[in-house]
Amino acid sequence: MKLTIQTPHFDVQEKLLNFAEEHIRKLHLLNDRILEAQVCMKLDKSDRGDNKVCEIKLIVPGNDLFASKRCNSFEDAILKSVSALRHQLER
Repeated sequence: MKLTIQTPHFDVQEKLLNFAEEHIRKLHLLNDRILEAQVCMKLDKSDRGDNKVCEIKLIVPGNDLFASKRCNSFEDAILKSVSALRHQLER
């Protein structure tokens, strides 16, 4: 599975990239037909605390899957997005 992570307009620490990769690669265990995962982590211009957004698109033959979550931290946003995709894959 090919994994692409984009972080427009800010620099990200290696620790966060490894965290995202570790959890997203686990989705491949549920469905080995996943060809690619495209991840975009961005900061939303908001006064609220939940301004970290993680969007994940899985490229699967015949049916692409998408999840987007907004949280107080990127780690939480990644976990919730992966959980939503896991639920979609199990259906």
